[in-house]
Amino acid sequence: MSRLLLVVDHARDWAPYYPSEDLLTFDQYLQFSAPAHSRVRVINLCQSARYLSQGYYCSLLAEARGHHVVPSVMTLNDLGRKGLFSLQLDELDPSVIQWLDQAAREGEPDSKGGRSVHMRTFFGQAEVPELKPVARALFERFPCPILEVAFRHRKGKGWQIDAMKPGAPADLTEAQQDAFAAALDRFSSIVWRKPRTRRRYRFDLAMLVNPEEDMPPSDEVALSRFEKAGRKLGINVERITRRDYMRLPEYDGLFIRETTAIDHHTYRFARKAEAEGLVVIDDPVSILRCTNKVFLADLLKTNKVPTPRTLILSKDQKDGASRVIEQLGLPVVVKIPDGAFSKGVLKARDEKELKEALKTLFRQSALVLAQEYLYTDYDWRIGVLGGRAIYACKYYMVKGHWQIYQHGEAKQVDSGDFDTLPTYEVPRNVVQAALNATRLIGNGLYGVDIKQSGNRVAVIEVNDNPSIDSGVEDRFLGGELYTLVMQEFLSRMEAKRR
Repeated sequence: MSRLLLVVDHARDWAPYYPSEDLLTFDQYLQFSAPAHSRVRVINLCQSARYLSQGYYCSLLAEARGHHVVPSVMTLNDLGRKGLFSLQLDELDPSVIQWLDQAAREGEPDSKGGRSVHMRTFFGQAEVPELKPVARALFERFPCPILEVAFRHRKGKGWQIDAMKPGAPADLTEAQQDAFAAALDRFSSIVWRKPRTRRRYRFDLAMLVNPEEDMPPSDEVALSRFEKAGRKLGINVERITRRDYMRLPEYDGLFIRETTAIDHHTYRFARKAEAEGLVVIDDPVSILRCTNKVFLADLLKTNKVPTPRTLILSKDQKDGASRVIEQLGLPVVVKIPDGAFSKGVLKARDEKELKEALKTLFRQSALVLAQEYLYTDYDWRIGVLGGRAIYACKYYMVKGHWQIYQHGEAKQVDSGDFDTLPTYEVPRNVVQAALNATRLIGNGLYGVDIKQSGNRVAVIEVNDNPSIDSGVEDRFLGGELYTLVMQEFLSRMEAKRR
């Protein structure tokens, strides 16, 4: 369970806001001690953050005590170095520049005879809608509860950030106090929870989701079942989105239920959570190893895990098509390294189709995989958690199609039928291939896709973020499947606390 503390210079600095038992003065924080192995989050709201001030020492002491503090000492030091204020405003939405131009025209020239505009941000939020992209970008680089920003227009260079410094609640107008309170509420909702509710649970688990995702790893019912299973074990499972990046240290664990990628916020969430000492599934190493099929293909081949015959082709190779035909034959499957849900995967029946497929995919990636085509009516999906198989499914191909998913126009996606079986009914060599493959990746939650033709077994890929949907993967185990996942988190979080 994490504890949130708001630290101010004096109790009167918090007078305009709702009372909170999490509020401490700087002197009280000096005397504060937390139970061993507890997680403490500090929001430093002291008035001065200059070197060796109370605000500076607040962040310094928090880090020395192993508390997670905003702003950090590094952020305070960075805000004192003007050369780090690099933010290409012209790369942001044009509405930002338009608003700055309008605000500068309506204001008075500054002391240097130029044009300048000032703003305050609150936990990455801005009072003016047009400035929200700037506020969010600055908060990701300089996490600070209140940030005072000065923009200045320079001839030939356009708008630039001229100065930045931390602000304090005591400096705010009445309207800004409302904006700050609302931003604090959004940033860290546990400030306002009743103590009785907060202390019901031993651990807090953040579950990263994207409500707008077309094909998420878990549907709404499955997400609710994860939450229910967690509560029964004393884990408060709370859904978060990409906007909650800075709240990660409040939690004991992170469970990613959004499709992952390397160049994506899911990977940044995993990296930050791991750095903060959280239990993470999917961990960043698993994301790195699973989401790139080039890496995975080489890893499995090197370690003699059975796979389809595979070639890695470079964009600059002129004889790629002929090599594929000579070594793999036709038909053949070609795919980009980071595709998901059958996207970026093409089947070529003859040389002409192969050349067209390679031309199409090389527009997206410098490397492309070619694999021998193994026809089967279905693919095995073996779910592996912590080194053991926990569920098994047969995913059948779409009728009249060669893949599990068929993407049509207007984002229409068809999928084949499925069967869910107990793992003890799966052929032993299929389960063993799944375990051998995941052992090379890590100790998290994986879905291993396997083709079986007679006695031959071939691992197609390992998914670090496997689908767990209601009525599909949980058809045999029901609620027990969700309990198994939450028990894994519980055992790991208990081990961290010891």
